[in-house]
Amino acid sequence: MAASMTGYGKGEAEENGRKFSVEMKSVNHRFLDVSIKVPKFLNPLEDRIRKTIGAVVFRGKIDVFITFETTAKEDIQVRLNEELAAAYVQKLRMLEEKFGLISHDSLDLVAKFPDVITTEKTQEDAQAYWPLLERALQQAITSFLAMRQKEGDALWRDIEKKAEKIGAWTDQIAARGPLVVEEYRRKLTDRLKELFDHAPVDEQRIAQEIAIFADKACVDEETTRLKSHLLQLQDIFASEGSIGRRLDFLVQEMNREANTIASKSSDLEMTNTAILLKTEIEKIREQIQNIE
Repeated sequence: MAASMTGYGKGEAEENGRKFSVEMKSVNHRFLDVSIKVPKFLNPLEDRIRKTIGAVVFRGKIDVFITFETTAKEDIQVRLNEELAAAYVQKLRMLEEKFGLISHDSLDLVAKFPDVITTEKTQEDAQAYWPLLERALQQAITSFLAMRQKEGDALWRDIEKKAEKIGAWTDQIAARGPLVVEEYRRKLTDRLKELFDHAPVDEQRIAQEIAIFADKACVDEETTRLKSHLLQLQDIFASEGSIGRRLDFLVQEMNREANTIASKSSDLEMTNTAILLKTEIEKIREQIQNIE
């Protein structure tokens, strides 16, 4: 079934004080283009992330944002800058002696000075984080695909309505064809009679002219192909995988048939219907630009 190339998904996974959050969003693109933003220490996992997404998504420009939070003691290291602390203590004692001050909270005061006590995160090998990250990523992909599928279904319902109109107008044109030829025969006969003062006309000559006109104005092939294309449209939407490019080619062919019908038409009603065909086909073409 059709999937839109526009989508959004989010996933989270948390375990033992570690938490990954993954966000995905996408817009139209001719090919698959995945941009990944992760904390620096996870750079070695970018290829695995890209392959995981590429296994289920085939087209679209996708932005992936991954954040990592941790309170796990093995991920956080507390450091004491003893030399800096000693320097602060020395200066505090100088102030006490010079101004006769007494401080009972010198330890707390020193600890509050910048860079005396610092914390920093320590990371294991990036691959060790993959199982937890993959859980968050798969959750994001699932919601991402669900949204794309929902939008794709809405697109198909709209395209299906447009295809029904095209089918009805194609039937009108097919039915109008023989009537156009008959009207041409009648008008040609009447015109010749007027020109030759109602004298008998050469029926064989008229038949030849009508045959030439009928051949030039015949749109049987075009209407037959249009109906076939409409059936193919349904088949493509019912198929699995990426269908956007196939749809784009098919709609180009539909537009080609509508243009040929319009160029062959010498009948106002048929011409107007052909214009309606072209307009509705163009609307479908615009819609399928968003289909994967």
